[in-house]
Amino acid sequence: MEKIRFIRISKNPEWKKQAAQWFHEKWRIPAAAYEESMDEAISNPTPVPEWYLAVDGDEIAGGLGVIENDFHDRKDLAPNICAVYVEEPYRCRGIAGRLLQTACDDLAEQGVDTVYLVTKHTSFYERYGWEFFCMVQCDGEAQKSRMYRHKK
Repeated sequence: MEKIRFIRISKNPEWKKQAAQWFHEKWRIPAAAYEESMDEAISNPTPVPEWYLAVDGDEIAGGLGVIENDFHDRKDLAPNICAVYVEEPYRCRGIAGRLLQTACDDLAEQGVDTVYLVTKHTSFYERYGWEFFCMVQCDGEAQKSRMYRHKK
């Protein structure tokens, strides 16, 4: 992992277009929606929103975002980590954990000590210090999803 760099879009706006397209390809949310959120992160120095990338040279190896609400019914559980993804060749190398830790550390430094995350995974996030919190109803989904919490 020595060649992987972990960056914040707000401090590296030159990555915005490539990152928005990359997240769009992974999650099928319009690239323009990602760009809008990234523009807000770049122009507004608040903890939310923010976007993080793991980069290998000029390639994106992984990424995640921090947004107010990740399309679920519990608006009181904020902010949310969203869009966590690591490219297949980079998996099992601790990149997701490092992205999660970087985001949580940055948020804690800015006074946000509790962060939430919605997922269908049942054991992945526990290894990084996250705890199951409750079930939430996500927009447009029949089944409820698991909500995890991370506290500093």
